[in-house]
Amino acid sequence: MRLLYSLLSYLLQIPVAAYWLFRGVINKSYKDRVGQRFGLGYPQLDRCIWIHAVSVGEVQAALPLIRAIRKRFPDHNMLISTVTPTGAARVRAVFGDTVSHCYIPFEMPIAVDRFFASVKPELALIMETEIWPNLYHGCGVRDIPLVLVSARISPRSVNTYRRFLPLFRDTLSYGIIIAAQSEADAERFRSLGAKPARTWVTGNIKFDIELPPDLAQQGREFRQRTFGDRPVWIAASTHDQEEQQILATHKELLKKHPDLLLVLVPRHPERFAAVGDLIGKQQLEFIARTEQRACEASTKVFLGDTMGELPLLYAASDIAFVGGSLVPIGGHNLLEPAALGLPLISGPHVYNAQDIADMFIELGACQIVVAAMELAAAVDELLADPDKAIECGHKAQKIVQRNRGALSKLLGLLEPLLGEDDQSRAGL
Repeated sequence: MRLLYSLLSYLLQIPVAAYWLFRGVINKSYKDRVGQRFGLGYPQLDRCIWIHAVSVGEVQAALPLIRAIRKRFPDHNMLISTVTPTGAARVRAVFGDTVSHCYIPFEMPIAVDRFFASVKPELALIMETEIWPNLYHGCGVRDIPLVLVSARISPRSVNTYRRFLPLFRDTLSYGIIIAAQSEADAERFRSLGAKPARTWVTGNIKFDIELPPDLAQQGREFRQRTFGDRPVWIAASTHDQEEQQILATHKELLKKHPDLLLVLVPRHPERFAAVGDLIGKQQLEFIARTEQRACEASTKVFLGDTMGELPLLYAASDIAFVGGSLVPIGGHNLLEPAALGLPLISGPHVYNAQDIADMFIELGACQIVVAAMELAAAVDELLADPDKAIECGHKAQKIVQRNRGALSKLLGLLEPLLGEDDQSRAGL
């Protein structure tokens, strides 16, 4: 079945390449090192530790792991691969030239072989659930230990994978180590062919989020300097068709809270200008972060049009709505605002991290809304009852604190994989 899959991967490269070139016309960042998508132009790296994180969210979640590995294994080179240019930008912003970055090759055997001909990792770590049969096969035949970090599979995805069970059973048979988020996830992997002896429950590394110790103070200072004493709510990581609902919500809230400020942070930088145009069409005065100036009394919206400053903007806000959830994107990271003690609001589409969302919802740390009017009511309730807002924020913060520890468990699994003793490696 893997042969059929490989043949299909070659056939699909024509539409995939066409799509990628089209994206490059709209967003020039997609032209960056485009040859790497086809296995060309990779750096020559020996004895490296390779971590794959799809986009900016996975890169952000991997930061504590990357820092811990660099500290514990300083003699190894670090390679971070991503799929998206925004993920690449985040790697560069945090690490500069101290780590290597590349784009992951398309799932063609020839591209995968070219990748491994240049990059010779001693260990591969894949964030969350990125199951690529040819890439995993490439690790297996080269005896490269492969670890799925914070691995998860939803019940819905398991049913899809089972339709191709021989392929995924073969994919998971190369000594892959599963570091699952929960026992339920671990059992789903076992049902797809993962070896029980190599399937562990380590928890979700995203809970080990690292924020600068002075971030809260930075946020207060930025807020006083830029927003003044106004109440502030933030809508973060938003998408097309979502900003329209958020701006309608803000207009409704302004009727009751005329000094309220909305901080609006689109998910993708190529949409910053379009969202600015949208705010203008809604006849709402706004200031963009790149203008580097303070809001005026007439400013209704602050547009976050920079990369890497979302934590600072969260720290400068009172209430957080996390986007990608009013539209069927699957939701984005609730843990960053939660770690800062903000009360959380989300739309209903949170399947990208359903277990985390359910935890926050059940413990009263996150409200779910399905439309603009419900969002307006939820924000209004928190503005009108500061004690409730503080209580919800404290609940969210405690959830993050209680679930830390996945990183130390994961590092314990990695030690024998990078040891000199082959017997210790075989024991996993």
